[in-house]
Amino acid sequence: MTMDETTRAAHIERVRRDGFTIVAGAIEAPLIEALNAALLRLERELDAKPAMNSFEGHRTVRIYNLLARGAPFAKVPDHASVLPIVEGVLDAGCLISSLSSIAIDPGETAQPIHADDMVIPLNKPHLPIVCNSMWALTDFTAANGATRLVPGSHLRPSPEYGGAYETIPAEMRAGDVLIWDGALWHGGGANTTAKRRTGVAMNYCAGFIRQQENQQLGLDPRLVKTLSPRLRELVGYGVYQGLIGHIDKKSPAQRLDDSVDFKSIWDR
Repeated sequence: MTMDETTRAAHIERVRRDGFTIVAGAIEAPLIEALNAALLRLERELDAKPAMNSFEGHRTVRIYNLLARGAPFAKVPDHASVLPIVEGVLDAGCLISSLSSIAIDPGETAQPIHADDMVIPLNKPHLPIVCNSMWALTDFTAANGATRLVPGSHLRPSPEYGGAYETIPAEMRAGDVLIWDGALWHGGGANTTAKRRTGVAMNYCAGFIRQQENQQLGLDPRLVKTLSPRLRELVGYGVYQGLIGHIDKKSPAQRLDDSVDFKSIWDR
C-alpha cells in the first residue's frame, strides 16, 4: 500500500525532531508469518547461537546477511511502508547497510546504550548518514526487550558506551516498524518474560558513503589475491573499526584467504 505524502512527511519530521518514529501496522500479516518461519528454519539450518558478548548478547540469536537468503527477505528493503520514510531522512540515493534478525530470548539482559554511527568520526549533530529500522515480528513490550530509546539524543554527542541513561521503550505490536536516525542513543531491552522477542533490523546508509569506482565488482578476485594486505584493504576488502564492511562478522579478505585473522568490534 502506498503511503500518502502527509503521513510520510509527519514520520520524517518526527525522526528529525525526536530521532525516531513508529509506523503502526506497516507490515502485512502474510509477510510477518513468512519472515518468522524463514528465520526459524535458518536458525536450525545454520545452528545459530548467541555470540556471547556484551553487545550482541548472551541469550540473543542473530542471523546476518539475510538478503543473501532470497525470499522472503528480498521483500524487506524496499517495502512501501518503510523505504519512503528512510529516503526522506537520507535521500533517494540511500543504500542497504545491513539486513539481520535479532531474537531476544528470556533471561537476556539489556544491551549497552549506544549510537549506530559511534565509530564514524564526525562531530554531532550532523546530517543523517545512517537510518535504521526494527521490524517487530512479535509484540515488543517493556518487559520482553523492546528497544530502549533516548528521545532527542541524535542531536547530542555520542553516549558513553554502556552508560546509564533515562530511556523509554519502543513498544510495538507485531507488524509495526521503528525507524530512527543512526545517531540516536538506544539499545535492546532486557527480556524478563518467558517468551522470545523477534525483530528484523533493516539498516540503511547515505549513498555518498562509498567509493567512486566500485572496486569489489571492478576487480577480479583472482587479481585481488595477488595484492598486498594493505592494498586489499584500500580497495575495500577490509573492515573499518571492526564493523563497517563485514560479511557475516568476517572480513571480506577472508573470502580470499581464510587464514586472515579478524575479530569484529563486538568480539574484541
